[in-house]
Amino acid sequence: MIRGIRMAMSGTSDAGRPIRIAAAGDVHCDEASRDRIAESFAAIAADVDLILLAGDLTTTGEPEQATALASACARLDQPILAVLGNHDWHADRRDELVAALGDGGIDVIDPGSKVLELRGTRIGVAATKGFIGGFAGSSHLPDFGEPSLRRIYSEGSAEVEALDRGLREIATCDLRVALLHYSPTADTLIGEPPGIQGYLGSDRLAAPILEHEPDFALHGHAHAGTIEGRIGSVPVYNVAVQVMEGDFWFFELEPSESSATLH
Repeated sequence: MIRGIRMAMSGTSDAGRPIRIAAAGDVHCDEASRDRIAESFAAIAADVDLILLAGDLTTTGEPEQATALASACARLDQPILAVLGNHDWHADRRDELVAALGDGGIDVIDPGSKVLELRGTRIGVAATKGFIGGFAGSSHLPDFGEPSLRRIYSEGSAEVEALDRGLREIATCDLRVALLHYSPTADTLIGEPPGIQGYLGSDRLAAPILEHEPDFALHGHAHAGTIEGRIGSVPVYNVAVQVMEGDFWFFELEPSESSATLH
């Protein structure tokens, strides 16, 4: 099942139909699920222009699991951009994992940015994994105390800085997307036990989104959360497949005289 929204956007398209973006997170691919995942990608191959993957691409971060996902995507012509998730880091074999994903055409931009021109429209994606840290009204991880705790805080700071840098790099694009694994807002964590929400993201990630106002932001990780939230005027979508109860969240982007807005 594909669920999605229509958006209006500035710029022009050189083809008759809207530009279509498919997004998903937390596919947790391994050898056992490869054929099912390949079928879900094949089902949208003729209908989308760009695929965005919001982390947890594999089950435990083993390179052979990345190879399974790569083989599921290898026949697709569309660009596929991705960030990693906590599952992808579990085996601590990041470089091998990224290389295996690249063999299937999956471009891991974590952290980083990418600008694509799709049928006359410049689409920019600013991407980073994100990290834990907590939200207002719950426990915030402090920059205080034991060195090990402060190192975690510092890693979160690096993710915030990477997102800010990426959004600056795509500032002139017709459409701008922030792609994360961890959530930048508690809105999309509604449904998750309050005691674990600090491990599902951090509102420190919201600051660059508030400042740069991308057209929308995507994340995964919160399997029992809520699909839609907002940071200021920016819509945020939790595209974990467990929340969507489907394979992809689908965006249709229509040229408009105004900036991108929800319909």
